[in-house]
Amino acid sequence: MTERREMTAAVLASAVAGGLALFAGGQTWATLAAVRPAPLPPVTGVLTGSTHAPLVPAAGLVLLAAAVALLAVRAGGRTAVGVLMSISGVALVWTAGRALAGGLRDAAADVPVVVGTPVIDISAVWPAATVAAGVLGALAGLLVVLRGRRWPAMGSRYERGTAAGAGAPVPARPRTDDERAHLAWKALDRGEDPTDPASSGPGSRPV
Repeated sequence: MTERREMTAAVLASAVAGGLALFAGGQTWATLAAVRPAPLPPVTGVLTGSTHAPLVPAAGLVLLAAAVALLAVRAGGRTAVGVLMSISGVALVWTAGRALAGGLRDAAADVPVVVGTPVIDISAVWPAATVAAGVLGALAGLLVVLRGRRWPAMGSRYERGTAAGAGAPVPARPRTDDERAHLAWKALDRGEDPTDPASSGPGSRPV
């Protein structure tokens, strides 16, 4: 029961981390505005997470795919999936951490739609959410690497049941009265006594 709970936790964590990374990557991470002399209106621009860091949505997709793959693979394959999950989580943390450390401000200043010296308003919420997604994905991947080989495979219970019953004989269907009468007439046509068990053939029963 504990192994199934661990597997469920890893699958859910990978799915949540991947979904959060994709959602955060599509949000606005920085807003830019450059004031121009009147009567010209100010020039504005936005910088989304996926524009600044294409690695964010890519890692999010990997984590979502890993959540599905954990249910389909076994043993060594599951360990490989766990390694990919950990790498994707670390990539999210590294990318969003760089954005918060000043990379986002430098990238916003180079947006071509804004001329001059823009006023940059950075939203730290979505980069921080990306860091959280990365930490969750990396921890889930580590759990898979350490414990994934012990987890049951999807459908293994049914496979064991099928293998156990593969060599079992199929019980014969009870014969109806009409079938027994038909067999008795065929035995009489062959000159056999239908009441003699020895002449009834394999699997037959006396009438």
